[in-house]
Amino acid sequence: MAATELLPRFISACTLMLCVAVSAQAQNTNAQPNRNMGGGQCTANAYNCADAPNPLPPPNTVWLEEMTWMDVRDAVAAGKTTVIVTTGGMEPNGPWLVTGKHNYVLKANCDAIARKLGNALCAPTLKFVPEGRIEPKSGHMTSPGTISVQEGTFRAMLTDIVHSLKQHGFTNIILIGDSGGNQNGQRAVADSLTALWQGAPVVAHVQEYYDYAKVAEHMKSRGLVSGTSDGLHDDPVITLNMMIADPSSVRYDERVKANLATIDGVSLTDRTKAEAWARDIVDFRAGMTVDAINKAIANRGTLPRPARR
Repeated sequence: MAATELLPRFISACTLMLCVAVSAQAQNTNAQPNRNMGGGQCTANAYNCADAPNPLPPPNTVWLEEMTWMDVRDAVAAGKTTVIVTTGGMEPNGPWLVTGKHNYVLKANCDAIARKLGNALCAPTLKFVPEGRIEPKSGHMTSPGTISVQEGTFRAMLTDIVHSLKQHGFTNIILIGDSGGNQNGQRAVADSLTALWQGAPVVAHVQEYYDYAKVAEHMKSRGLVSGTSDGLHDDPVITLNMMIADPSSVRYDERVKANLATIDGVSLTDRTKAEAWARDIVDFRAGMTVDAINKAIANRGTLPRPARR
């Protein structure tokens, strides 16, 4: 047989052998779970292996960003399969409160909610949310320091965050937002992913968390009674809720010194009393939210919209 006739057969045989080899390699790869973790190769360091024991005791935190990958792996394996995704914002809040108001509130509240649930962790707070049209400026965007994102961007980020958490074995993914403009987007994302994944994992938007009127009613029974509104994007409940996370976020010391530690007729000058109110607010909001989360999990998704108060 001429060499010109042999060449096509040779190429065909080599192609077949290559396909068989690639197929075998793919089957072997699929049969072997990925053992590389921690950002490195298992073969390079034993701590990079999926089943490497954690060399340190578990940390006293519920925040994913304060945990190592081993801490998260072990927490999920131990039953902490509920994760709370919080959304805050960057917006103006009068002369006393910092632009990250909602993020400070969530720092205190998510921690309390997760610990009260007992089987939950907190994802990092999503700080960038719709705050108004960027150009030309509208809503909160008219004030310096505000950062806004488009509604589509917000929903896309939330979707990717939830999808990431699903991939790591969380069976209940809860969305809570501390700003009014976050609620509809969270509900839409939760509803769409519930339809897509058929409730496995549970993805639920918890509207009940954002019931500030109910919190205000509760605090009246604790002696926190507001007078005439100061007309600011601020009130005693939000200020005290922030104080738990960081008193400097409400400029507490500076306001006391300048005789400005009053909001809506409520004096916060007595720090012991103010801190007691603040703890009560966080505890009440945590309890109220835990109850709603448990109901949403039992419902396998977001509960119907609550009646407007």
